[in-house]
Amino acid sequence: MVTGSQQLPSGHAATERGVIRKPGAGRIRVALVYPNLYHVGMSNLGFQTVYRLFNEIDHVVCERAFLPEQDGGKIRRVLTVESQKPIEDSDMIAFSISYENDAPGVLTILEAAGLPLPAAQRGATFPLVLAGGVFCFLNPEPLAPFIDAFLLGEAEALVSGFFQIFDPLADKQENLLAMARQVPGLYVPAFYRPRYHEDGTLAEVERLADVPASVSRLIVPDLSDLPTASTILTPDTTFDDTYLIEVSRGCSHGCRFCSAGYVYRPPRFRPFALLDRQVDDGCALTDRIGLVGAAVSDLPDIRELCDKDRGREVRFSFSSLRADALDRPLIEALKKGRVKTATIAPDAGSERMRRVVNKGITEDHVVAAAETLVAADIPNLKVYFMIGLPTETETDVAAIVDLVKQIKHRFLRTSRGKGHIGDITVSLNSFVPKPFTPFQWAAMDEVKTLKTKIKMVKTGLKKTANVRVHADVPRWAYLQGVIARGDRRVGDILLLAHKNKGNWPQTFKVSPVNPHYYVHRERDPDERFPWDFIDNGLDKSYLLKEYQRALDGRTSAPCPADPSKCSICGVCEGKPEG
Repeated sequence: MVTGSQQLPSGHAATERGVIRKPGAGRIRVALVYPNLYHVGMSNLGFQTVYRLFNEIDHVVCERAFLPEQDGGKIRRVLTVESQKPIEDSDMIAFSISYENDAPGVLTILEAAGLPLPAAQRGATFPLVLAGGVFCFLNPEPLAPFIDAFLLGEAEALVSGFFQIFDPLADKQENLLAMARQVPGLYVPAFYRPRYHEDGTLAEVERLADVPASVSRLIVPDLSDLPTASTILTPDTTFDDTYLIEVSRGCSHGCRFCSAGYVYRPPRFRPFALLDRQVDDGCALTDRIGLVGAAVSDLPDIRELCDKDRGREVRFSFSSLRADALDRPLIEALKKGRVKTATIAPDAGSERMRRVVNKGITEDHVVAAAETLVAADIPNLKVYFMIGLPTETETDVAAIVDLVKQIKHRFLRTSRGKGHIGDITVSLNSFVPKPFTPFQWAAMDEVKTLKTKIKMVKTGLKKTANVRVHADVPRWAYLQGVIARGDRRVGDILLLAHKNKGNWPQTFKVSPVNPHYYVHRERDPDERFPWDFIDNGLDKSYLLKEYQRALDGRTSAPCPADPSKCSICGVCEGKPEG
């Protein structure tokens, strides 16, 4: 256990109890809250990183809290893990939010803490309510009525500047105004008022104070000296005593549905020397090392990192591998890790749809990857597909069935002589349009249509031995779509659902705000989006051109990941070669 005033060592794991620091005079007390259950929150490397960053600041004491388990239908009081104190006793309640479907948990936690849900009703006696995480710098507006301030961007670029200005003893409104003016990346919703056209689209955002018209999303240009790894190891999470190491941020491939490939531009990789030290740090604690990133197989030194002799057995696992990158060194790393199930993501069944989404891999890549994995005694395969993508037809859905059957055929052929045949798990995920992607203009399929497509795949593979099909629940994907593309009026839907104790069908039925408006409507090219006030460098006209290329079935080159060589998307200021 880490006790007293001792800070958490960078890159090392503490005990499950985390950092125990006594709140001395002048220290700011922060309750860092993940709006989901403990095992979900502690599986999130971003949440652990923010916890470490807060506690590295001398005048800050940060403790963790999570959505409590329900007790007979009632939510228990929210207590911190470290000292078991109510979160409302803190100077600040800071939410770390990664996913749209975690947004309702914010309201649950605020009410359990005894806080009025609308931020406008919380006076000086209540703690400041702050929120950050990738959900927030995609589109914070659905939660804007309930949050005092958002931090937009990567924590390493934001935390220090925030705590230089934040004063828990100052007048709340004066404090917020000073931070909105002086802290880059800070967004205070109360200082902005949206106005709408008669058709419901956003007309303008009126500033109610002298604050910036747009808020910059901040990122760290260079990760070379910024290690990101597990802060706390615990067996009670998805990763089960695995030491997680973030190897990169962003992705160069530009899949048009993926927000990570756009809001984290340009993609950045950590150097071998830093990652090598982090693997050694992890090996001192466990034999399980998890490499995390949007496209781990793109890491230039991944083969050298996994091949190095560290004097003990190291079991590597990877958050993502592309089917066109499975060469012998990576396969050997999987074998060393005693991996029995590997995951690849074709995302679409037909070549046409993979061009639409700009996936950059072919059917041959997918089938060859499956064959290579089985030959290396990795018998089980998870294959991820999306349904409901723009321009998708029944033929494209049927192509998912055909591709899985081809994979199964290779499985059988390669498994001969091994005495057993592994399983293929097909995961079907409903497409949800996300902000700051080329598909932010696209309409989402209706729930009934998504169910029909899922049924097509399940029926087509029903008689195929050793193949299981798992699909997400379309009505939850629908909710995700409402929140992902919602404006501030979606806050009314969240509030109504909270009062209805999470009964979403009833909520949608009686809501004066039509949720279909946000989900099933294709956007006009010149429509103003609720998230357009966030400046992350992306040229909106570039995203629109990419959407048009998608509709035409045309691919685009990957991001060169070199800020000096390209200015196509607007994030970097370089010039294209040639």
